[in-house]
Amino acid sequence: MCNRVAYGVGDPNFFARYTTIKDQHQINGDIRDKEVRVISATGEQLGIMSSAEALRIADEENLDLVKISPNAQPPVCKIMNYGKFKFEQSKREKENRKNQKIVELKEIYLSMTIDIGDMNVKAKKTLEILGDGNKVKVSIKMRGRQMAHSAMGVDVMKRFFEMLDGKAVMDKAPTTEGRHIMMILSPAK
Repeated sequence: MCNRVAYGVGDPNFFARYTTIKDQHQINGDIRDKEVRVISATGEQLGIMSSAEALRIADEENLDLVKISPNAQPPVCKIMNYGKFKFEQSKREKENRKNQKIVELKEIYLSMTIDIGDMNVKAKKTLEILGDGNKVKVSIKMRGRQMAHSAMGVDVMKRFFEMLDGKAVMDKAPTTEGRHIMMILSPAK
């Protein structure tokens, strides 16, 4: 059942990997139930029989007997090509991972005394990040006397949001949290 070349017996995680693979499905001789409900390779029900009889039928067809529903009464086993089944399952999982888009949260820093040219550069970079489908956290860190004028920082944030020309949606409005003013933007649909 286990390919020593693929897993490498010298690998310290060899036995842990072997047991997790083995725990996924019971196949052939691992099925020790007295009676099992058997489904053929074509999908028709063969009925309830002993596991030895089901294993004999699977051997005659040169296929594997796989327990697919261990909690049923009696457990359900299917006759199939287990290697082909595992290959197709891993192929489907790989395809799903490829199609999955992971959204990242990237951060752009502004200051309360930022000039219009610098703000244009930051807005352009923000639009690039939003164009990739990621979210942007825009933050301002207030220093010293700026803490007394946090409303000016919120105004800078609002002007920055207006510069994005409706290509962003405000998930979280500008809020003051201690020394920081933060807002979270996501791409507009």
